[in-house]
Amino acid sequence: MPDGGPLRYHRVMPRRQAAVVIAIFRAFPHGVVFVERAAHLRDHPGQIGLPGGSAHPEDADLEATALRELREEVGIERDRATIVERLPMLRQRVRNNFDVTPFVAVVEPGDLTIDGDETAGVFLVPLATIVEGGLRHGSIEYGGLRLPSLVLDFEGRRIWGLTARILESFVTRWRSDLRDRIVPHLTSSEA
Repeated sequence: MPDGGPLRYHRVMPRRQAAVVIAIFRAFPHGVVFVERAAHLRDHPGQIGLPGGSAHPEDADLEATALRELREEVGIERDRATIVERLPMLRQRVRNNFDVTPFVAVVEPGDLTIDGDETAGVFLVPLATIVEGGLRHGSIEYGGLRLPSLVLDFEGRRIWGLTARILESFVTRWRSDLRDRIVPHLTSSEA
């Protein structure tokens, strides 16, 4: 035994796969769907995020996970969503061991219906707010600590953490080549 003390083993938790959707409504102002998670949930209670969640064994792939979660969380059926892009996976840094793969989808108009067991609310942020400099470096209070984070503030709500990192990845791609791939799917070029 090193240093005369007992050997300590750290249990390495396996990474869990998850998918989220940056769901952009086809109609101007091209709202992007965000959910506020229910306060009783084990993972990320009360936080704001994109529709999405853990991969299930019955999901054919992560795109299927993303589309299933979009339907379960906000009532958008597969036939209303066209996946345009898969963004690079991001690792959750702090908790839960999730490897999260974001998908970008253009969504046909229609109602949003939340699952009250998982979702406390749903709201839209205009695409222009996200891609035209809405993200900034700031900080958040979490667990009694002030932590540095990318943030996007919109109508009294703060988007931060992994969701903000996903949005940063989206904006980077938007500025390079993604805009040209998404705008033709939108009903107006005012995006």
